[in-house]
Amino acid sequence: MSRSCCRLLSLLLGFLIVSSYAASDSVYDNFLQCLSDHSITSHQASSIFYARTNSSFTNVLQSYIRNERFKAPSTPKPLIIVTPTDESQVQATIICSREIGIQLRIRSGGHDYDGLSYVSDVPFFILDMFNLRSINVNIRDETAWVQSGATLGELYYRIWEKSRVHGFPAGVCPTLGVGGHLSGGGYGNMLRKYGLSVDHIVDAQIVNVNGSILDRPSMGEDLFWAIRGGGGASFGVILSYKIKLVRVPEIVTVFRVEKTLAENATDLVYKWQHITDKIHNDLFMRLLVQPITVKSDKAEKSPKTVRVTFISLFLGDATRVISVMNKDFPELGLKKEDCREMSWIESVLYWANFDNGTSVNVLLNRTLSSVKFFKVKSDYVQKPISKDDLEGLWKKIIELGKPGMVFNSYGGRMSEIPASETPFPHRGGNIFKIQYSVSWHEEGAEADKKYVNLIRELHSYMTPFVSMSPRGAFLNYRDIDIGISQNGKDSYQEGRVYGVKYFMNNFERLVKVKTAVDPQNFFRYEQSIPPLPY
Repeated sequence: MSRSCCRLLSLLLGFLIVSSYAASDSVYDNFLQCLSDHSITSHQASSIFYARTNSSFTNVLQSYIRNERFKAPSTPKPLIIVTPTDESQVQATIICSREIGIQLRIRSGGHDYDGLSYVSDVPFFILDMFNLRSINVNIRDETAWVQSGATLGELYYRIWEKSRVHGFPAGVCPTLGVGGHLSGGGYGNMLRKYGLSVDHIVDAQIVNVNGSILDRPSMGEDLFWAIRGGGGASFGVILSYKIKLVRVPEIVTVFRVEKTLAENATDLVYKWQHITDKIHNDLFMRLLVQPITVKSDKAEKSPKTVRVTFISLFLGDATRVISVMNKDFPELGLKKEDCREMSWIESVLYWANFDNGTSVNVLLNRTLSSVKFFKVKSDYVQKPISKDDLEGLWKKIIELGKPGMVFNSYGGRMSEIPASETPFPHRGGNIFKIQYSVSWHEEGAEADKKYVNLIRELHSYMTPFVSMSPRGAFLNYRDIDIGISQNGKDSYQEGRVYGVKYFMNNFERLVKVKTAVDPQNFFRYEQSIPPLPY
């Protein structure tokens, strides 16, 4: 290539960079002017808005990125991050984003597994809700108002401050944001007793596309239904939820029992499938299925196997859980020494893998101890997998070497709630849910491709053994592999591909709600609910 040609390319590149920043400056100026028109002063704006040129921009952006895959320099970045401290700023942000034609991504805790709450391939803003995290617990009527930016750890802590016999059925990760977790369903280890988080939402506040704040009476029952499991970001910005607390005993029991294939794990998993959705509703059993290397002094090469870990929460004392297990699952051989009695709040710490004796105050920590690269997928099992097929699965897991699986019990209260009660449809008829996961520490596109392909291969292998027509998936376990929308003229057809997997027969009702409240599809992302075509 000639020197003059290289100089021309350099000038062109420089022009594009300057033009990009000029365009960003123009958007920023227009945005600030619009906010000023809606009573947001320049002083207020300077404390809650971060443009790319702001020295704090990167820190604010990355503070709530929970997956290293989306911290790469090549990952698209927002033009502006908005961190509102009151509801009026949320209203103004929606109105002004809409007026200047910029897409809005809404982030509460940053746990969107595929990063859709803070990444987009088109110019976008992030509305980051972390400052809106107040929690008001009312033990007298057993309710709490919780803002979207609060974490589950903060919610559990505030409940514990007021009562030792109340809790809330939600996830086991304390840093999950309330906004995303509850609007997508909210799954935790009390679901067999109490169902999902969305089954205990009694009111909400949402800012709609026009910038109006609506509660349950003013939004209407259709929209209230949609934001309890249909994903709030398709319909507006959830400011807060009013939840109904549940009763928990003063003493609960946990146990953790590990078995390898040499220790009869196949027979135990086979039996577990037949009892896990029928056993006492106070008991939740999760199976952690992992490939491991067995240490051996004799063999030149240490053999690989599969380890299955039975992790449980029982809402009662150890004597009762042993009685339940001896009756329905004696094959596990649970003993008193396998069990630990504790308070419910201590069980929250146990399930979050904190060391014994850790202060409850750790639940107020909003940052993760470590962030890694990972990919997650999901499935639902409706018929027990045979022993032969389990053995085939173990071979596949050993062959792949890295991905693991988590089997989560269903049944109990989940089987009693109709599939149409909330947008979350995966109720009766499901024995357990599978979460596939793979994590790694190597940077770069090659590592990403390698490990993502491994989990895709495991997911593909499981096709004959899981739900079908459609193959179900869990919205809170975001997975863009199952389909995305370009949000153009074909958005309904594209949205239906992933929509029926997440929502089954509830998808069409969600589309009707979307069409009624946001017909121009302002609140959109790669897996949002589409409006009906014109």
